[in-house]
Amino acid sequence: MEEFEVSEASKKTKTIYISTIFSIALVLLMLGMLGLILVHAKNLSNYVKENIVLNIIVDEGAKETDILAFKKELDGNIAIKQTQYINKEVAQHNLTKDLGEDFVNFLGYNPLLSTIDVYLKADYANNQNIDALKKQIEKNPIVKEVVYQSSLIDMVNKNINTISLIVLGFAIILLVIAVALINNTIRLAIFSQRFLIKSMQLVGATKNFIRKPFIWVAILHGLIASFIAIIILLGLLTYAQKELGEIKILESYTEFGFVFLSLVAIGIFITAISTWFAVSRYLRLKIYDLYR
Repeated sequence: MEEFEVSEASKKTKTIYISTIFSIALVLLMLGMLGLILVHAKNLSNYVKENIVLNIIVDEGAKETDILAFKKELDGNIAIKQTQYINKEVAQHNLTKDLGEDFVNFLGYNPLLSTIDVYLKADYANNQNIDALKKQIEKNPIVKEVVYQSSLIDMVNKNINTISLIVLGFAIILLVIAVALINNTIRLAIFSQRFLIKSMQLVGATKNFIRKPFIWVAILHGLIASFIAIIILLGLLTYAQKELGEIKILESYTEFGFVFLSLVAIGIFITAISTWFAVSRYLRLKIYDLYR
């Protein structure tokens, strides 16, 4: 009969531990997903900004050598990430492809002009820097016009700043919720061990001696839970990269590693601290309070 009771108690304890681990893993998974969004927010912001194009329309009488020389000069500008020269023939081909018919046969001539598409570095993708660059470019005699959408640039920068603040605020709220959820999960797990804690205290065990095994178990649970969360995150990332090829712009093993190590650290830290406080609470209680 006694062996049956011990077996049942052991199964109950294992069930509690397993549910605790998976509960913590799910909370860490949410934190990990948000962490990936936060660390890649700047990459995504840079990607958007660096795809804003300035179209330099070249004068029709400009020589090919002068245009290429000017392109090389632009490539050396600190604000410019890259340039792309599109001559009249390439422009004609691209427009014909978009329209689905050859407009030159209809018009009898090619009205398009050669252009140089300029892509800026993210730090310089704002109207103030672009206006200064535009004035500098327009000084070149082969330049007919510089075209860009200033309203689009303002909207992009404004939206990116707004989204960054919202994501940061959401991250703080979720972190607080995650700490509370993990703390409550740990407290429920320790609650089932409250009589064991008090029994050890009654036979003369010191508080630190009683806390130590519980904290080591909590650290192990935090470690296992963080590994489970990381494995699920890796699976989600692999699936996302397979389904959405564009997401490869966010691929950075350094940043992935930072998020994963942070999950391990958070999992271990929160479980250990929560366990310390939970065990200390039951060490302070009187015996009759354990039944309340």
